[in-house]
Amino acid sequence: MAGQGVARRELMRLMAMGALASTFTGFERWSFACADTHPGAPPAASAKSAYQPQFFTGEEFRLVDCLAELIIPADQHPGAHAAGVAEFIDFMVANGANLADGGVTAEQLQPKFRSGLSWTNERAKSLYVKPFLECAEPQQTELLQHLAYRKQFRAGEEAGQQFFQLMRDYTVKGYYSSRIGLEALDFPGLQTVWAAMPGCPHTNDPEHNHLPPPVV
Repeated sequence: MAGQGVARRELMRLMAMGALASTFTGFERWSFACADTHPGAPPAASAKSAYQPQFFTGEEFRLVDCLAELIIPADQHPGAHAAGVAEFIDFMVANGANLADGGVTAEQLQPKFRSGLSWTNERAKSLYVKPFLECAEPQQTELLQHLAYRKQFRAGEEAGQQFFQLMRDYTVKGYYSSRIGLEALDFPGLQTVWAAMPGCPHTNDPEHNHLPPPVV
């Protein structure tokens, strides 16, 4: 869906969040943008075992994955599914404030996501007589448009509108803290990641006596 970009001033907060999330080794798709990307880093494993949700049930996890991809679909860049955003969201919901997310706790997040996913399925059944994942993509998109855009809000869908805002927020966080997301932004920091800080190039002048005095 349109309008899911991120302001560059938000990138540092997302990078800090991503750095903490990257300590978890169980991700299959989601990969922190700056983890082990420096020259000489050991190659990534050719295959990883399937991600095991920490909080969501299997059906809930598939629904989160579907919603994330509808929010940030593939275009000239891979979308939320390829970036593993559902894995990031599941991990964040399971761990809450431990990931520098503004003090939001797991106890606060979990009922909001669980009730929101349930609402989405029940609303799809009332409109299309089937749960959200079984709906055709145009039906899925139509349902979400009424939750995403103020001009299309419908009475009685306030709970869904609130959940969509939460889902969109975490989708953006997961996508733009991943390598795929930052490549989509052409983030220059991806080109300057070192295994260690480079040494001083002035090996013949360790005191730097050749340098002019600083301007006061």
